[in-house]
Amino acid sequence: MSDSLLFRRRFLGIAGAAALAPLASHAVTAKPPTGGSPYVIAQVVDISMEQQDVSKDILVGARTAWQEINSLGGIQGREIRHTVFEVDGTPQSIQEALAAISNNPRCIAISATSGERTALEMVTQLRKANLTIANVAPWLQDSTVQIEDRTFPIFASRQEQISFALRELNKQGVRELAAVYATQQDLRQYRADIENTAQNLKLNLRTFEPKGDVGAMGKLLVPGSPVVVLFVGGTPEIISFLQGADTLRQRYIIALADVNLQTLAQLGSARKTSVLGTQVVPVLSNPLPIVRRFKAALTKQFDEPPTALSLAGFISAQYTSEVLKTVDGELTRSKVLGAFQNRSVIDVGGFRIHTGKTQSQERFVVQSLLTADGRLIS
Repeated sequence: MSDSLLFRRRFLGIAGAAALAPLASHAVTAKPPTGGSPYVIAQVVDISMEQQDVSKDILVGARTAWQEINSLGGIQGREIRHTVFEVDGTPQSIQEALAAISNNPRCIAISATSGERTALEMVTQLRKANLTIANVAPWLQDSTVQIEDRTFPIFASRQEQISFALRELNKQGVRELAAVYATQQDLRQYRADIENTAQNLKLNLRTFEPKGDVGAMGKLLVPGSPVVVLFVGGTPEIISFLQGADTLRQRYIIALADVNLQTLAQLGSARKTSVLGTQVVPVLSNPLPIVRRFKAALTKQFDEPPTALSLAGFISAQYTSEVLKTVDGELTRSKVLGAFQNRSVIDVGGFRIHTGKTQSQERFVVQSLLTADGRLIS
C-alpha cells in the first residue's frame, strides 16, 4: 500500500479490519454558529477491508460539506454536528450504531451511509428497529432491494450503471462483451440484469464466473475472448484483476462507480489497459456550481485530491441540508422524515435530484476514461 493511502486512512480515522474493535464514533465540528443547541447528523461508514475504499472518500466529501455548511451559519443558525459511526458491515455492528443514534435525541437524520454492504444492511436494521428517522442518500447500489418510506437513495444503482454502459457500447458498434464477476455475491446480484440487457441490445455475452483468485481470472481471457470486458467488483478486486495477466493489454475494461479511478491511476495498476468507469455524479471537470464549490471547499479544508466518490459524499450532505432548510420551526426526527417523504425535485448547485415516489426515470450516470498511460479523461 502506498504512503499516500496510509496517510488517508490515518487522516480519516479509518484503520484496517483488524482494528475494528471497539467500534468508534467521531464528532466533526466547525466554528459553531450561534443559534442554540447543535443538531446532529449521523453518518455510518463501513471500514472493513472490502468496503473502506468507497467509505473513506464518501466520508471526506461529507465532512467537507458539513464544515462548509457550518461556516455559512449551519441550519436555522445552529451548528450541524456531523457524527461518524464506524462499523464493519455486520448486522451486530450496525445494530450498535443504530442504538447509539436512537438514544441521541439531537440526532435528526442519517446521511450518506456507506459502503454498499452497510447501506443494504441499514435498510434491514431500520425496518427491524422501526426507528422513525430519515436515511438519506445511502450508497445503495442494488435497485432490487425493497426500501420503506424512511430511506431515500439519490444515486444511480448498479443496474442503471450497467444499462447505461452497455447502451453506450452498443452505440459504438460493440457486439461482443465479456462479463467478469469478482465475487459470487456479485454474480448472484447482477448476472440476470447484465444478461437481459445484453440480450435486448443483441450483444454476444460471455460470462466469467469468480474462481477465488481475482488476479488469476485475467488469464482466462485468451485470444479470441471479447476485447471489451465489463468488470463487476470494487477497487481492490479490479487492481488484482488488472495485475493478473498480460493478455489484458489487448482489452478494454468497463468498471462501475465503486471503482476509484484516481486510486487506479495513483497505483499505476491500470497502465496495462484503458479503464472506462461509470460515475453517478458529474465529472470533476464539469463547470456546475456544485462541482466548483466541492473542489474549492476540499482544497481549503483538506489536503485531499477530489474524486467522484468524495463528490458523492459532498452532494449527499448538501442535499440533506437543502431539505432540512425547508422545515419550519424546531427540527425533529419526525418533521425531517416528513420533509424527505414529501420531497420533489431538488437542485443542488445545478445537479438535479429526482427523488419523488412517482419518479421512474433513470438517475444520473456518466463515464470517465483512465488511459493505459495513467491519464484520467472526463
